[in-house]
Amino acid sequence: MKVVCDRNALFDAVSVVSGVVNTRSPKPQLACIKLTATGSEKTGTLLLEATDGEVAVRISSMSVQVLDPGAALIPADKLRQIVGAEDNDTTLTLETEADACTITGADAEFTVYGYPAAEFPELPSFADIAGGKTGPKPKDVFHAQSGIINSLINKTLFAAARENTRYAINGVLMKRDGKKLEMVATDGRRLALCRGTVPATKSEGPAASCIVPSKALTLLQKLADDANEPITIAVTESQAVFAIGGSETTGEGARATLATSLVEGTFPPYEDVIPSDQDKKATFDKAVLSSAVKRAALLTNEESRGVRMSFKGQAKQLELASRAPEVGEATITVELPSYDGDDVDIGFNPQFIAEALRVVPESEVMLELKSTNKPGLLKAGNDFLYVVMPVNLQ
Repeated sequence: MKVVCDRNALFDAVSVVSGVVNTRSPKPQLACIKLTATGSEKTGTLLLEATDGEVAVRISSMSVQVLDPGAALIPADKLRQIVGAEDNDTTLTLETEADACTITGADAEFTVYGYPAAEFPELPSFADIAGGKTGPKPKDVFHAQSGIINSLINKTLFAAARENTRYAINGVLMKRDGKKLEMVATDGRRLALCRGTVPATKSEGPAASCIVPSKALTLLQKLADDANEPITIAVTESQAVFAIGGSETTGEGARATLATSLVEGTFPPYEDVIPSDQDKKATFDKAVLSSAVKRAALLTNEESRGVRMSFKGQAKQLELASRAPEVGEATITVELPSYDGDDVDIGFNPQFIAEALRVVPESEVMLELKSTNKPGLLKAGNDFLYVVMPVNLQ
């Protein structure tokens, strides 16, 4: 194999693909990126593939001249380091002989020892999975714009559990019912739900859902950086596959493909967690509330993470108070022209509130409450709900 690559395009692709590799696997091939060059000097394509056994990604780069088609399997960390270091070059030449790959720039040459390309596991194409050629027919295939999928991920992924023993919440629930697409994430102390609209498909079946691992969704956000590009999604009993670019119906010609095993287990009945009897409602300027929460959080610590939020209906004010023993205390007062309900004191983890405010683009948010020991409900626009459990105040 011998190819001449645009250095910046190669680095971008290698950076994303290397995020999949498994450096701890007993199989060193899973710590590698497979490069496959096809075509000719004028119409060449370089395909980059990597997998950790659970998540697999492939990216096609068109910014290449293929002088000699072929394949190579190169350790991902060294490939990324070398391509990243050659930042003064506009192009790089990659040439393989046996299992060694030589990377040549304007004034440098690196030889990296890899493995036979045939030792890399065969990754099925999106078309094969969506068409049922590699297993049972998918239970759902649909498409949406990248901007919509990215928005749903951004507004939910932050609330997903991190290495919780309840494996079903170590990911994001994705549920499609007709034109409605929902994503939901929870860590047991908060829950984020976001809804979007997707085009209808020719053969609409029953609502289909799956739990997508957080790692896969983080990678998908990096791959799908063009808001107008289509993403075609196929969901099987054990996998979700995303084709970025290409045909909206078949995924053919996709610029990138991401396949992931699904999180096993049953997602909690999230509809039961969303409160419906809140009788106290406050509307905020998002920037004002965010600033107040961040300032109050300055005087909290591991022992006293909560910030007391005192809603005062008659005074039309919200008072935020925090206190850390042997450190200090803070009080921030926010004018509250729009508040409906009786006075109430409630404590929240300020990080949970700040993270939710960070992901919503709307300038106005609503916080609905019931009582000191009941969850709060934060709303932004028509598509975002955020349930957050209160903390005990000392």
